[in-house]
Amino acid sequence: MADYSLLERFESIQYRFDEVGQQITDPAVMSDMKRYVKLNQEYRRLESLVQAFKDYKNLIDNIESGKQMLAEESDPDIREMAKEEIEQSEEAIPEKEKEIKLLLVPADPEDGKNAILEIRAGTGGDEASIFAGDLFRMYSKYCERKGWRLEVTTVNEGTSGGYKEIVATVTGEGVYGIMKYESGVHRVQRVPQTETQGRVHTSAASVAVLPEAEEFDIELRTEDIRRDEFCSSGPGGQSVNTTYSAIRLTHIPTGIVVQCQDQKSKLKNLDKAMIELRSRIYNMEHQKYLDEIASKRKTMVSTGDRSAKIRTYNWPQGRVTDHRINLTLYNLQAIINGDIDEIIEKLQLEENAERLKEAEI
Repeated sequence: MADYSLLERFESIQYRFDEVGQQITDPAVMSDMKRYVKLNQEYRRLESLVQAFKDYKNLIDNIESGKQMLAEESDPDIREMAKEEIEQSEEAIPEKEKEIKLLLVPADPEDGKNAILEIRAGTGGDEASIFAGDLFRMYSKYCERKGWRLEVTTVNEGTSGGYKEIVATVTGEGVYGIMKYESGVHRVQRVPQTETQGRVHTSAASVAVLPEAEEFDIELRTEDIRRDEFCSSGPGGQSVNTTYSAIRLTHIPTGIVVQCQDQKSKLKNLDKAMIELRSRIYNMEHQKYLDEIASKRKTMVSTGDRSAKIRTYNWPQGRVTDHRINLTLYNLQAIINGDIDEIIEKLQLEENAERLKEAEI
């Protein structure tokens, strides 16, 4: 049976959709970039909701017209068509209701943003750095599959391969809303390359995914930033390693330090460093929002304590386990090659279920 109480919301949502549509064409609004971007985001969300409501209403209309046809028609073929129409529409209604209810729950306002990805080697010495390299390769492959652009800003290589630390920006549609599920401690169980006796060791690396702040999200004052220039280290050719093109920025009020050294151009490095600094400051406030949500939810699939162990990659058994939702998959090689869609989809389903429960629509 259709939930007619849902349709009661449609009129007010349609009114707001039309109102926002008019506002984003107003020159006064367009000149206020912060307001303009927020209204655009609201417009896109309402557009999806309005379309879902229209589809839902069409399903209800199909059922009613089908019933009317059954009452009025005697032709067996037409009656059969009417029965099929009713059956198909009734089957589609629960899924459409679920879609509408989910769209009615306010999403994380940061979901549409680009992201900053940082991976750091944890416990386990050289093996942890090698594993951090494996994770970076996994995300690089995943971004490639999604058509996203990944650009490294900071690299600190491990002594035996991999990375002690690597930071990159990921640009594309809805990056943060998908990649945020990867924040936390990732653990690996395998025989390290340096192990001579064939014993399985456990090492770890931490992954943090931050929403990239837009220029208008955070106002940075020049006098609050100390800028240092230095020679880049690591690979990149003679010109990168011998010129003072690397940039380090320190935000004096918060003590946050960022650096960028992957470009030959000092200006390009400064540009990337400013984006990262802005995002880290912005993230301090965003974390309060995450903590608030985490206090209400059980699985914390995309929120809360970033020091929590979220996933284990067991090489001897070819097994990957996500501890937040007790999901175990036996396709480690595919996952480490970037095929993490199934894990993320299941995490999204779990979070959506929690969001619906919270809202009690």
